[in-house]
Amino acid sequence: MNPGDFPAWGVDWAWGMPIIVVTVIFHAYSLGLVNRDITLRLRRTDESRFTFVSVFVIGGTALAATMLHGLEAFVWAIAYRLLDTKMDFKSAMLYSMSAITSYGHANLYLEPRWQLMGTLEALDGWIVFGLTTAFLFAVIQKAWLQTHLSR
Repeated sequence: MNPGDFPAWGVDWAWGMPIIVVTVIFHAYSLGLVNRDITLRLRRTDESRFTFVSVFVIGGTALAATMLHGLEAFVWAIAYRLLDTKMDFKSAMLYSMSAITSYGHANLYLEPRWQLMGTLEALDGWIVFGLTTAFLFAVIQKAWLQTHLSR
């Protein structure tokens, strides 16, 4: 690694850090909205249908989380296009989904000057997936607790 490469990474940090902050805030806020909906649905469910409804609440929560992650990857893909990373939008989206999930098996690469952006996106993915994991765990606990309290 050439020490002269570090100033070029400043642009990666300048783009990556705000995107991380925005996606984490968006993710947390959206999970809060999902939580409000879950709480209302579970409160309005009668005892005879509770197990059925709680399973669909958990599935719906997983679907909402998946959509959030896809939207967040979309934001990164737009950034890659705005930065002229030499990718068409389809490739930028595939790269982004690969980076944010840390899957890393798409045969796509950023130019060397933008590679730190991919690493920052993976860091963002770890943060939002951690939030999602904690949230899904809480939803499952809430649904199971309500199921057992309703009996």
